[in-house]
Amino acid sequence: MLTQDKKLLLIGQVTDLSGVPIRTIRYYESLGLLKSSGRTEGGFRQFSFDVLTRLAFIKRAQNLGLSLEEIKAILQVYDQGQPPCGDIKEKLEDKVLQIDHQIDQLLTLRSEIKGLLSGWQNTGSQQHEGTICPIIQNSAE
Repeated sequence: MLTQDKKLLLIGQVTDLSGVPIRTIRYYESLGLLKSSGRTEGGFRQFSFDVLTRLAFIKRAQNLGLSLEEIKAILQVYDQGQPPCGDIKEKLEDKVLQIDHQIDQLLTLRSEIKGLLSGWQNTGSQQHEGTICPIIQNSAE
């Protein structure tokens, strides 16, 4: 049986409590997003309970579209004892602008595809030399 400090969690326990796979926890640790509190005599990573809060934050921030690099920068601010909410607000405002731009691009693409489909004529099995599909290729010219 492994001996461990009751205040520390083994990596498997962190996985069980957080739902984050061991491989991901190791990856986050290699990126500097998480820090283990040491290792057991057998070499197993140990983490304090606050790792669960960090993992929940990382997953939520990812779901909101923040990259691991952005999350690392936020956590560095937090680790220095400063509230990172101002940084987070700026990053989320940037995400909204990016999303708005993507929506505009998608609406333009949708309109273009609808235009192609509205003028679609069945060309049958006729092969036009030098073209794969004349409807797509002719509309691009």
